[in-house]
Amino acid sequence: MQTVLLAAGQGTRMRPLTDDRPKPTLPVAGEPMVARTARTAAAAGASRFVVVVGYRAEAVRDALGDEIAGVPVTYVEQPDQRGTADAVRVAAPELDDAPFAVLNGDTLCDEPSLARLFDGGPAVGSHRVDDPTQYGVLQTSDDGETDTPRVTGVVEKPAEPPSNLINTGAYVFPARARDWLDVSESERGEAELTDVLERVADAETVRAVPFDRWLDVGRPWELLEANEWLLSELDRRIADDATVHADADLRGDVVVERGAEIDAGVVIEGPVLIAAGASVGPNAYVRGATYVGRDAKVGHSVEVKNSLLFRGATVGHLSYVGDSVLGREVNFGAGTTVANLRHDDAAVETTVKGQPVSTGRRKFGVVCGDGVKTGIQTSLNAGCVLDSDETTIPGQRVL
Repeated sequence: MQTVLLAAGQGTRMRPLTDDRPKPTLPVAGEPMVARTARTAAAAGASRFVVVVGYRAEAVRDALGDEIAGVPVTYVEQPDQRGTADAVRVAAPELDDAPFAVLNGDTLCDEPSLARLFDGGPAVGSHRVDDPTQYGVLQTSDDGETDTPRVTGVVEKPAEPPSNLINTGAYVFPARARDWLDVSESERGEAELTDVLERVADAETVRAVPFDRWLDVGRPWELLEANEWLLSELDRRIADDATVHADADLRGDVVVERGAEIDAGVVIEGPVLIAAGASVGPNAYVRGATYVGRDAKVGHSVEVKNSLLFRGATVGHLSYVGDSVLGREVNFGAGTTVANLRHDDAAVETTVKGQPVSTGRRKFGVVCGDGVKTGIQTSLNAGCVLDSDETTIPGQRVL
C-alpha cells in the first residue's frame, strides 16, 4: 500500500518542545514518533512512503532517511501548512494510479489494526473515546451486523456527538480521490481531508475500521502516555559495551544501550530505557515508564519517575523528577524538586498556547523546553511550563 505520511506541521500545542523541531520527531521510547509510525505501517503492509515535510524538514529527513524498515521513502515539501487535504495534494504527483493510504506522523496505532485498514478500501480508522467532543466524530449507517460500518460523514468537535466513534485521521482512498483534493477552506482556514472523505463516501462505500489502540500525540502529557505505551513493550536487554556496576539493581524490563553507564547503588525498575551514552548514579532511583535519552545524566541520589529526558538533559544530585518532560540539554541544579500531584487530588492543569488546560492526569509534573537551567534548590509546581532557555535562581519557586 503506497502511503502518504504527513509530517509538515510544527505542533504549536506541544510548545516549547517544538520550538526547534517538528512534533513528529519528538522521541517516544527512544525513537522519533514519525519513525515509529512508519515502522508500524511497514509491518502492516506499506510498500512505499511519500512523506510531506515543511517545518524543520531536515529533522524529519534525518529521522527516516531514504528508507525505513526496508520501505523506500520519497519527500515532498508543503511550503505553507494549509491543511491536510493540501498536504496530500502536494504528495499526489508522486502517487501511482492506485489506492493510497494517508497517515499522520504524530499519531500511534497498533499494527494489526493498521493492517486491517490497508486490507481493502476505501476505509477510515475509527476509535471509541470517552469524550468525543474534541474530535471529528464519524457518522455511520450501522445496521448492527458488522464491525466495520459504512461511513456517511464526519462532524467536527460536536457539542452533542452522535456517537463516541471518532476519526483517527488514518485513511485508505481510491486512486480517483487524487482529483478531489482541491477543496474549499474550512472555518479554520484550512483545506480539510475530511471533506475529501465525505466526497469519497458519497461515491463509494467507506468502511470504518476499528483501531484497537490509537493515540493522537498532540500535547505534552500525551507524549508521556505514548512513552508509557511503547515502553510497556520492552524486552530486557543490556548492551555488551554498556557499563553496569556490580552493585546496581536492574529489575524487570530494562534496556541499557551501548556506552551507557549505570553506577553503584542504582536501582532501576522497568520499563525503563537508558539510551546510548547516558549515565545514571551513583545511588539513583529510576522507575515507572522512563526514558533517559542519549548522553543524558541522572546524578547522585536522584529519583526519576515516569518521565522523558531528551538528549543531553542533566538532573543534578539530590533532585526529584516525576511525570515530566525535559527537553534537550536541560540542566537541573542540585536539589531541584518537581511537584506532580495536587493536594485536592484533582487532575493537574497546565498551559497550552497560553491557556490553562486540564491534563486529565492525577499526576503530572513539568514541561521544560530545550536549554532550561534551574538554580539549586528550585521548586517546580505541578503543571508548570518553562520556555526554552529559561533559567531560575537558587531557591526559586515556580508555580
